[in-house]
Amino acid sequence: MRGLILAGGRGTRLYPLTIGVSKQLLPVYDKPMVYYPLSMLMLAGIREMLVISSPEDLPQFRRLLGDGARWGVRFEYAEQTEPRGLADAFNVGRDFIGGETSCLILGDNIFFGTGLWDHLRRAAQLEEGALIFAYPVRDPRSYGVIEFDEQGRALSIEEKPEKPRSKYAVPGLYFYDRQVCDLVARLKPSPRGELEITDVNRIYLERGQLRVQQLGRGVAWLDAGTHETLLQASTFVQAVEERQGLMIGCPEEVAYRMGFIGRDQLADLARDLRYNSYGEYLLRLLEEPL
Repeated sequence: MRGLILAGGRGTRLYPLTIGVSKQLLPVYDKPMVYYPLSMLMLAGIREMLVISSPEDLPQFRRLLGDGARWGVRFEYAEQTEPRGLADAFNVGRDFIGGETSCLILGDNIFFGTGLWDHLRRAAQLEEGALIFAYPVRDPRSYGVIEFDEQGRALSIEEKPEKPRSKYAVPGLYFYDRQVCDLVARLKPSPRGELEITDVNRIYLERGQLRVQQLGRGVAWLDAGTHETLLQASTFVQAVEERQGLMIGCPEEVAYRMGFIGRDQLADLARDLRYNSYGEYLLRLLEEPL
């Protein structure tokens, strides 16, 4: 399975913070925002990833992430010259996907919680159809919204409805089979002029090929796209990390625990970062059994 990290857009909801820097490069407590979705793909076992961003921001992502070798993964990079909707990631990444199954994650989405690794591992085994998640929110009008029947089967999906049919929003994490690029290539822009990921999911739903996994109270989903939610995400990460002594969204740790890198490589990474608490955390990992 190939992974796509969509880190484009203008980040206008975060102006003036994002006038000179990509939103996904802003800090969320102790690490860049993009580390969180990147770690999710790695937890799913995905080791080949495409980072999609604007031409002016891509050099900064290349500088931060490199080719991925230090984490035992491989990064490629692609330009999205204009924000044309989430589904456009599959047009941009068509050659990279190369007929394989794929996972798209939004660069400003942060996930944490019990059972999340099991959800990701199962989702990455997808061969047919599509799999998305549903998460209860107080005000779903800003999201794609899933309606369920009494048996928990998905009935409909709408993009940012004025009158939502349920409280379940669709987080920015999507798994698709090999037909997704062809479906997106035939997709028509919405009235907003964008290729909507909700329209892709609706096609799979109408074909009876969409699976929806509900995420319960044990999972936190944060969208760090506004000043308020960016601060909330940083506060959340800080509270969990200081309370539990465990990091959220740490690629070095994920690479080590997933077997992408060994102890010697982790030790090298830790030494490079040893002058702060981040590097100290990596050094402590070396003292613990896997």
